[in-house]
Amino acid sequence: MMGPDSLDLVLDYNDSFDSTLSQETNSWRSTLEAVSRRDLRADLVSCAKAMSENDLMMARSMMEKLRLMVSVSGEPIERLGAYLLEGLVAQLSSSGSSIYKSLNQCPEPASTELLSYMHILYEVCPYFKFGYMSANGAIAEAMKEENRVHIIDFQIGQGSQWVTLIQAFAARPGGPPRIRITGIDDTTSAYARGGGLSIVGNRLAKLAKQFKVPFEFNSVSVSVSEVTPKNLGVRPGEALAVNFAFVLHHMPDESVSTENHRDRLLRMVKSLSPKVVTLVEQESNTNTAAFFPRFKETMDYYDAMFESIDVTLPRNHKQRINVEQHCLARDVVNIIACEGADRVERHELLGKWRSRFGMAGFTPYPLSPLVNSTIRSLLRNYSDKYRLEERDGALYLGWMQRDLVASCAWK
Repeated sequence: MMGPDSLDLVLDYNDSFDSTLSQETNSWRSTLEAVSRRDLRADLVSCAKAMSENDLMMARSMMEKLRLMVSVSGEPIERLGAYLLEGLVAQLSSSGSSIYKSLNQCPEPASTELLSYMHILYEVCPYFKFGYMSANGAIAEAMKEENRVHIIDFQIGQGSQWVTLIQAFAARPGGPPRIRITGIDDTTSAYARGGGLSIVGNRLAKLAKQFKVPFEFNSVSVSVSEVTPKNLGVRPGEALAVNFAFVLHHMPDESVSTENHRDRLLRMVKSLSPKVVTLVEQESNTNTAAFFPRFKETMDYYDAMFESIDVTLPRNHKQRINVEQHCLARDVVNIIACEGADRVERHELLGKWRSRFGMAGFTPYPLSPLVNSTIRSLLRNYSDKYRLEERDGALYLGWMQRDLVASCAWK
């Protein structure tokens, strides 16, 4: 029945069949992985939905299923899913102040390790650099004619934001101004530094001396919500800049405290007559949102952030789990698991911040076009999936279609 070339035809057919089978297998595997990721998202949402409807039997059943699907070393959604699940478990098992204790189940790393993790995150993602550069650009623009400048930083951390600004002032035509920085501390930063604010002050003073910039440092080691004008030491004749970088969302507002520290702080700053006030915040809506929409918003926001880390930090990086666990996971768990005063991660969209600043008497301060172009140059060092947009006088840094950080200035 076979002709002289029939064997070759069979071999060709088998080769073609093997190739097709291999392609189909790979395609099927990719489909399964996509379905798995999609199902994980859907199952996380279903679990949160069950909890919001007080269907605790369904929620516990879903949690058992989710435990088999998440992994701190897997795909971005699997890693994030592990921390979302931890938050769901904590929300289900506790209430009030006891919830917050669940955030501290893993041992606190040594201060040098925590600082190292924070530095890795700072380097692999442009979010902090974007915030610091945009704020510094606004301050430099506002202070270009000033000879005495006082900067109040409400969360100075390691003081790294001011390194490039001191260098920029040093290169200013006509010479640098006299700079005074008032740094307000927080316990996490103090722990990571392995000491108090004197470490930051000495580091910045050494840098300023190197660049021949007259410099003075004023340390304020109190909680931001307890700061008073007396702490800040504002002096006549100094042009004042106030920096709120990734800090205001920690202030309780009217939904938490009758004192409403968030708005009170803005009114206090306005009373000091600053020349410029900079605001950098995560573009997310979790402050007053009910549990279920808050869960979905958190998953959407941090999914984009975990994906952006995945592009820059190799999957087998030995510190990646520690970076995500100690720099991001605690925030995720706090947003999902905690209520009332225990929930300290309370993000608002820029539209809400605009309303707060407007009610406090501020008006927008336009950002310099130079800031936009400088940040675009920065982003060339990162994935092309990052995007920068200027809208209504504010800059937004996003990952693909999701806005993640917003920056603007006020006067």
